[in-house]
Amino acid sequence: MFAFIARQPILDKSKSVFAYELLFRDGKAGAYPEHNEEKAKYISEHFHPLGLDDISGEKTSFITFSSDTLISRFPTTLNPESVVVELADPTENTSGLFEACQHIKQLGFKLAIDDPMMVGATHDIFPLIDIVKVDVTKTRFETIEKHIPRYHDANVQLVAEQVDTQDNFSTCVDLGFDFFQGYFFSQPEARILRQLPASKMNIVDLMGESSNNNFNIERISHIIERDATLSFLLLKFINNPTINKRYKITSLKHALNYMGEVEIKKFIALLSLTNLGDDKPLEIIHMSLVRAKFFDLLAERRGIKNNPPISFLVGLFSLLEGLLDQSMTDILKQLPLSDEVNDALLGKNLELNSYMTLVRAFESALWMNVIKQAKVLNIDQKQLHMLYNQAIVWGNGVRSAISSHYPRATA
Repeated sequence: MFAFIARQPILDKSKSVFAYELLFRDGKAGAYPEHNEEKAKYISEHFHPLGLDDISGEKTSFITFSSDTLISRFPTTLNPESVVVELADPTENTSGLFEACQHIKQLGFKLAIDDPMMVGATHDIFPLIDIVKVDVTKTRFETIEKHIPRYHDANVQLVAEQVDTQDNFSTCVDLGFDFFQGYFFSQPEARILRQLPASKMNIVDLMGESSNNNFNIERISHIIERDATLSFLLLKFINNPTINKRYKITSLKHALNYMGEVEIKKFIALLSLTNLGDDKPLEIIHMSLVRAKFFDLLAERRGIKNNPPISFLVGLFSLLEGLLDQSMTDILKQLPLSDEVNDALLGKNLELNSYMTLVRAFESALWMNVIKQAKVLNIDQKQLHMLYNQAIVWGNGVRSAISSHYPRATA
């Protein structure tokens, strides 16, 4: 049961998500929290706590545990096939820690440690370790290059942490890391002023319609019907159980009658974004989905009008720089979005600036920033967690609808 969490993706060399690291607000330094029975019941009753499947989908979860938890209170409900146990402090000489790790390994769990200085081979516990995480901002690349062979010789997989640029990602691949944690995948590879290809003009037209006050169903139908992929994906999105559990939708006009104008605008925006960034990692689309839903829920909670769904669109398009490898200013010159959406994407809307600060706080587990923005927006911080959880579940559902269509990213 996890109500107050952040998750950070860990990607493989092809930039596909291998796992999510879960960071817990109620645990020391993000470790697994130990709720007493009364608090657990309160969370369950008030905040619709998530399970691991809700948070990480079908992906592995990295969870940090304190030595005390590993020795005497390790949760028996966790699945060793989907959870990697990360040690909070592998150098701690706590009596019974080595034996506890042996037992956890016997249960089938993989063990991971944070080892920023790459001295793990000197730890007594090293022979039990499957994965080592290295903060590349704290360790010189020369040191990493020197030590990596002995980790590979020991069949230990390596995760590079704090990989925040495409150049750092390329360097870490060359050094021999297996996995990569950081938001490099959402950063532009190179800021190049270039025109969007003609093949994307259908997509650009849809993006414009999504932010238009005037809704022209005939024009939208025409755009979608002349592209078989768009038609297929729209119906697949709308018939996803996360979105629609009751009726089989067979056409755009049918969808409009069932869902209404605002929801259709959201989905044509989602459709356009998915196809605009089809050579990028799926996780950047997934982050955009979560942001879009979170912004939408915040706007609803704040009583802000949503036709066109400005908040949703701003969240959805907030990572366009990483998708198109251009500055936001250059991108917006090529897209027929409304002035209101453009201004918000350029940081000129105070309300949506708060949303942006807040979602980045959740993504990075900056809990003090969450508290600050809760006051700015006059929303209880625990309610914000609930809204963010809803956005995660929604994003996971939509991702499942597009993942079979989506190509693997180019490395």
